[in-house]
Amino acid sequence: AAPVVQALHASPLRAPISVDTSCAAVAAELAALGARVVNDVSGGAMDREMLPTVARLGLPAVLMHMRGDPATMASLARYDDVVADVRGELAGRLAAAQAAGVPKWDLIGDPGIGFAKTAPQSLALLRSLHRFGLSSASAAAAASDALDYPLLVGVSRKSFLGAAVGEELPPQERAWATAAACAASVPHADILRVHDVSQMRHVAAVADAIHRGGGAPPASTDNR
Repeated sequence: AAPVVQALHASPLRAPISVDTSCAAVAAELAALGARVVNDVSGGAMDREMLPTVARLGLPAVLMHMRGDPATMASLARYDDVVADVRGELAGRLAAAQAAGVPKWDLIGDPGIGFAKTAPQSLALLRSLHRFGLSSASAAAAASDALDYPLLVGVSRKSFLGAAVGEELPPQERAWATAAACAASVPHADILRVHDVSQMRHVAAVADAIHRGGGAPPASTDNR
């Protein structure tokens, strides 16, 4: 990853470089090379030094909800109430980050669509995004118990999309389903994590014009 971050940092690219890691040492190394956002799919739980390191670096952090690790998460998708349970567990990770010294304004929540969630559970979370983030442009539609953090949603090419359309689609054939899920997320999502950036930017812009009145659309991060 280091050569990629170095090359991007030296390029004319003006977007902040986000690094996807659950290792504090990797986050620190890549931050020194120009990374400006840390994205941890474990919410800072896999490495006890991650949250203090993010605080020391002074970088924004995306904390995602997940149970276990990529090898065990499928077996841990058992919830009494998936929306309430995921919301509560994610709130705990965001609170832990603040306790470690990361200011609230540097934190972004991610409900972890597809991570320790079945397809029906992922869909239930997408129906309840108003309980996970409070965007100023959609404040009127936000729930009174929203987490009140900026919200990142990653639905791009995920397997639950194939389940939703009733077909076993390979990832590269999930673009239309991804577009639908992105459009449905826009009223409450502030950042969309996608693979097909130019196409999904158009999807987000139109959905934003409908739902938020044409203000700045959610940012799109390249998931390649």
